[in-house]
Amino acid sequence: MENTATATKERLQHDYQLVCAARDEGSHKAFADLMAAYREPLYLLLLRMTRNTTTAADLTIETFGKAFMQLHRYAPTSTFSAWLYSIGVHLYIDQLRRKRLDTVPLSAAEHTPDGEYIEYQIPSNQPNPEEALIRMQRDETLKAIVDGLKEPYRQIVRLRYYDDLSYEEIASKLGIPLGTVKIRLMRAKELLAAIVKKKGVEL
Repeated sequence: MENTATATKERLQHDYQLVCAARDEGSHKAFADLMAAYREPLYLLLLRMTRNTTTAADLTIETFGKAFMQLHRYAPTSTFSAWLYSIGVHLYIDQLRRKRLDTVPLSAAEHTPDGEYIEYQIPSNQPNPEEALIRMQRDETLKAIVDGLKEPYRQIVRLRYYDDLSYEEIASKLGIPLGTVKIRLMRAKELLAAIVKKKGVEL
């Protein structure tokens, strides 16, 4: 038990050092190390939830993109993996809400590949008036930030998140390789993260 606790503490400290390097120094290598450590377990978790390899792969990429944008929110009170898995779960929930799958249970729980236990609630599709106002203000702010991006990043963000096109559909529409779509989208997220951090926008 003591060895397990020590290993967890060491992992938490190691991951936090990488987070700080990525967040404060803009180290892409540090974030790449985090991706290398948790890409597969995150994908396996999402695959178990979605039961679709393409969806799980897309959500894995989106999860790391959002995590990169929100590194300033991570605090070492929990493991980085638990924080990351939570982002992935909520992206999955948002996807379900967009598809309006009324058969989804109101609550669920998952054991992650490395032993984390995540319990989550699937909220109602209908926000209350206060939530609706906050969401509208946030969306307007984000839209203004996206509109300020240079091409081709502005276009690819709009196609992915406003038009809800898949990576394959974007590649076909723009006539570019699938790998180029993913690289441009990741770069666009990095630019958005820098702007969001500078402006202090709450996502």
